[in-house]
Amino acid sequence: MTSSEKQGRSGCFWSAMIALVLILLISVAANVGLLFGLAMMADPDRVRTARPEDEYPDFRERWSYGKGEVRAVRIPLSGIIVRDGAAGLFPRPDKVEQTLRQIRAAINDENMRAIILELDSPGGAVTPCDEIYHALTRFRESREDRRVLIFTRDINASGAYYLSMAGDWIMTEPTAILGAIGVMIQSINFQELSERIGVRDTTIRSGERKDILNPFREVTPEDRKLLQDLVDSMFGRFSDIVREGRGLTDGQMAFIADGRIMTAETALNAGMIDEIGYWEDAVERTADLLGVDEVKVIRYYRRPDFFERLAHMTHPLDIRAWLDASTPRVMYLWRP
Repeated sequence: MTSSEKQGRSGCFWSAMIALVLILLISVAANVGLLFGLAMMADPDRVRTARPEDEYPDFRERWSYGKGEVRAVRIPLSGIIVRDGAAGLFPRPDKVEQTLRQIRAAINDENMRAIILELDSPGGAVTPCDEIYHALTRFRESREDRRVLIFTRDINASGAYYLSMAGDWIMTEPTAILGAIGVMIQSINFQELSERIGVRDTTIRSGERKDILNPFREVTPEDRKLLQDLVDSMFGRFSDIVREGRGLTDGQMAFIADGRIMTAETALNAGMIDEIGYWEDAVERTADLLGVDEVKVIRYYRRPDFFERLAHMTHPLDIRAWLDASTPRVMYLWRP
């Protein structure tokens, strides 16, 4: 084979490769453009609807369990209860907001008589737990014939138990763990380590307490007292809500409110829950609370739009979420 023939074949090969790459790029661009167009045209009248979307969230329904004319909705809530929606070009759904939206949808549905909140959580940040507690209370108080049942599969601790106080009935599976009633602020201090390796902190602050819990400086007695007062105040609210919600005496509160965790049987004997049972028992109990023989349980769902699907693909490792989780927070949380 001559040199010119080799060059000719090489040129054909690279021309073919360039053509294939161009075709691939055009195909990808066309598909992305089509998906984008479909996403934009999926609901062109959304902004012109008569009701605000966040106040009146729109969900589809699926028949989940049971039968009858009286309806209840099952709402799952699992994991640490914090606002975790990542901001940016492709924001991810916020677990707390999604739960609140489902509760709002139940409030707005005149035919919805009950919420079964399926809990599996060690608690979380103070404010999100309180927001869900408030929303469940709103549903229960919106009509006299509405009920809330809290059903725990595995863990119902700290902030999860806080929001459980909005329930008319609390049921847990026999192997569930409950309790951890209390408040904490947790942080790591690197002062001694930074001094050993020669790392210095430079913080320009407007006041002496502005950088409280700075990991590169010592926590002073004054700092500790300020934080303890904050924790005690939050704990006082927690205790009052549990005492009122469960009708407990000071002696009973002293037993359960020292941060301990306990089995379902111990919690039942301490007055923390109403019943031990499984899912079928929860459905039957919901019907009893509503004064009917059977209840039809549905669940809400919503198809993620194009941007939500893309958001899940673009966050395989969310460094920002990890950094947010490491920030000191006031927590209703059981963290073994």
